[in-house]
Amino acid sequence: MNDIQLRKFTIGNTQPLTLMGGMNVLESRDLAFRVAEEFKSASDKLEINYIFKGSFDKANRSSVSSFRGPGMEEGLKILQEISDQFDIPVITDIHEPDQAQPVSEVCEVVQIPAFLARQTDLVVAAAKTDSILQFKKPQFLSAPEMKNIIEKCESAGNQKITLCERGNSFGYNNLIVDTLNFQILKNLNKPTIFDVTHSLQLPGGLGNAAGGRREYLLSLAKAGISQGIAGLFLEAHPDPDNAKCDGPCALRLEMLEPFLKQIKDLDNFIKAQEILDIK
Repeated sequence: MNDIQLRKFTIGNTQPLTLMGGMNVLESRDLAFRVAEEFKSASDKLEINYIFKGSFDKANRSSVSSFRGPGMEEGLKILQEISDQFDIPVITDIHEPDQAQPVSEVCEVVQIPAFLARQTDLVVAAAKTDSILQFKKPQFLSAPEMKNIIEKCESAGNQKITLCERGNSFGYNNLIVDTLNFQILKNLNKPTIFDVTHSLQLPGGLGNAAGGRREYLLSLAKAGISQGIAGLFLEAHPDPDNAKCDGPCALRLEMLEPFLKQIKDLDNFIKAQEILDIK
């Protein structure tokens, strides 16, 4: 198993829980700091390894009028400040090959969005940086096909890879999570993360934006964590109904600590179990 060392902790499927958490898009500096502070406080209290997440640009919004974010220059300033202020690593997504290097200078983890995980030029550019690369599993790919993405990335020189499950398309405007995918992804010998937030999307469900099923966050997160994986990807917002992106899927920020306590307790329990080789 290819565990990955990041600052003072290790990301791995048998390691203590890693949390990639924060907000969908960087709506403002003040809000980003508020969210980061809540995540950092809860993570420290519960002894969870924490990476702050925030997007400087949402380039794949449904509508041309949708809010996209502050842009790379301003977004990276915010992410750098958060990393420095709270002494935590940060993760953000990129959409163009020329974003890879400047983003990697701030973010110890660079995320390749699901829609772009097969874009060779983007993958190669990201692989040439020193950052850990997280690949969202595309909604249209099977879990075994992620092997091709791993090989493409490693052929460009980067083996520091995490794989992120975020559901598969199930008819129109719906996603479904196959829990067998977690074991298949783990068998590719990479740390596996569960993006519970985006797995609850109803893509295009609001006509000009994605809908969501926030009420099932805890249940679905537990289902993923029960599979013995490296960690959870989670977005929260103090006012999800008025969030500028993916509010219907976001956890209410006030619920963060009790939510994470149940997740951490379950992760501890699962990873303390004996692994049975059933074939």
